[in-house]
Amino acid sequence: MSRLIALTAGQQVVFGGDQVVEVSAELADAFQVGDRLVVVQEDGALLHIPANEHAIVDAAVTAARTGFAELAAVTDDAISDFFEHFAARLADDAVFAPIAVANALDIDRARERGRSTTRLELSAAMRADMVAGLRGWRDASVSRDEIVRTIEHEGWSVEARRAPLGVVGFVFEGRPNVFADACGVVRSGNAVVFRIGSDALGTALAIVEHALRPALAESGLPDGVVQLVESAAHSAGHALFSDRRLALAVARGSGAAVAQLGAVASQSGVPVSLHGTGGAWIVAGEHADADTLRAVVQHSLDRKVCNTLNVCAIPAGRAAELIPAFLAGLDAAGAARLTTPRLHVVDGSAAFLPPELFDRSVDVDRASGTVTECYATVLPESDLAIEWEWENSPEVTLVVVDDVDQAVVLCNTYSPHFTASLVSSDLHEHDHFYGAIDAPFVGNGFTRWVDGQYALDAPELGLSNWQGGRMLGRGAILSGDSVHTVRYRATVTDHQTHR
Repeated sequence: MSRLIALTAGQQVVFGGDQVVEVSAELADAFQVGDRLVVVQEDGALLHIPANEHAIVDAAVTAARTGFAELAAVTDDAISDFFEHFAARLADDAVFAPIAVANALDIDRARERGRSTTRLELSAAMRADMVAGLRGWRDASVSRDEIVRTIEHEGWSVEARRAPLGVVGFVFEGRPNVFADACGVVRSGNAVVFRIGSDALGTALAIVEHALRPALAESGLPDGVVQLVESAAHSAGHALFSDRRLALAVARGSGAAVAQLGAVASQSGVPVSLHGTGGAWIVAGEHADADTLRAVVQHSLDRKVCNTLNVCAIPAGRAAELIPAFLAGLDAAGAARLTTPRLHVVDGSAAFLPPELFDRSVDVDRASGTVTECYATVLPESDLAIEWEWENSPEVTLVVVDDVDQAVVLCNTYSPHFTASLVSSDLHEHDHFYGAIDAPFVGNGFTRWVDGQYALDAPELGLSNWQGGRMLGRGAILSGDSVHTVRYRATVTDHQTHR
C-alpha cells in the first residue's frame, strides 16, 4: 500500500464494487502531491480535495475536537451566558453595523453573478429571529447530564443519562440565520464546524469576528467549540463530510450537491441528517371547501423555502369548483409579492383549466431578472418531481387526479417525501391520507408550519425528508436538544450481587 501522489488521464477507478470510471485529463492535471480523492460509491463521481482545503478543514475539526473535550469542564450557566452574549451582540446596532455591511457586499456580489439573494439578505426580521432563537437556547432547560430513565434491580440500579454527541459538521446554503440556529448544538454540550457557501461567507466571517468569538470569550467557553471553515470551495465541504471524527453531518439546502454530500458522509461512516430536496404537496379531498383551499394555497406560497407549496392535486370530480379557488389563491400569493405567479400543468390536466391561461404572457421575476413567459404551460407527469426554485414569482404545479388515492400514489412516487397536506372536512379522509402518505410532515392546511422554531419552539438545525430513509429514533426536525447520545451509569448497593 502506498499514498496516492498523482493521477493519469484515463486511469480507471473502481466504484460500487463492480463499475469503473476514468480519470479526466482536467482532473489529472489538477491533482498534486498531498491532494486527496474521494470516490462517490453511488455514482462514481471523483471529488478532488486539494491539500490546502483539506488542511483548512482538518484544522477546524481538530480545534472543535479540542473544544468539545474542554467544554465538559464548563457549566451549563456558562453555556447560557454564551447564547445571551451572542444574542446581545447581534441585537446591538453598533456591533451589527459591520455585519450589515458585509451582508450588503455579499448581496451585491451574488447579484453580479446572477445568483438569488432572497435567502441571503440579513433582514430585520431574520436578525430578530436569530436573536430570539439564541435566547431560546439561553432559556432552554436542556441538561447535558439529564437522567432519561432509571431501572431498579435488586441490589443495584442503572441510570440512562443524556450525554453530548461530539463534533457536528454543518454545510448549508447562503442563509445567515442558519449560522446562529446551528449553534444550538452547544446547548447540549457539542462542538460544531460550519462550512457556508460563497454567497454568505463574508457575512458569516463578520458574525464570527464581531459577535461569535467575543461571546465565546465573554462566557468562558473554549474558542474551538464553534469553528467556521474559512473557505467557499465545494471541496471543503467534501473534506468536512469525509472526516470520520464528525459525530454527525448536517446538510442544509437542496439538489444534487446536497445529495452528494450525504453520500460522502454515509460512505465515510458519518451519520448524516440530510435535506436533499423540498417542496410541499397539497391534496384537495372529495370533501374540500373551496374557500379553505384558496387560503391554504395562498398562505403556502408567501416565500420560497423548502416547505413552500410545490404541487397541488385536485380531484376531477371537484375540479369545476376547486380549480378556480386554487387559481385565486395562487394569484393572491403573487399579488402579495407584487408580481405574477407561474403555473405548470401536468399533461392531461390542461382541459380542466381556461384555455386562455396557456396563451397569456406574464412578467416573471427570475434570479437573473424579469422575463416574459406564458402564465401556464404543460409538462409531463414525471416532472412532478421538479422543485421550483422561484425567486419572487410564486411557481407551482397543478395535477388533476381521479381521487385522493391517486394523488397519494403520485406524491409517494414523485415527491421528496417531505411535506404533505390534505384539505378536507372529513376526518375519515384525513385518517386514510395520513396512513397512506409517505412523508414525515402531514397536515390539514398551509404547509409552511414545517419549521422547528415555528412549530416546536426550538431553533431548527435541519429538516430531514424521507428520500434517503427515515430517521432512527427521532423526528425529522433536527434541533439542538436532539443532538445527544445516552450513557449508562450503574450503582451497586449490594456488593454481593453477581451474575
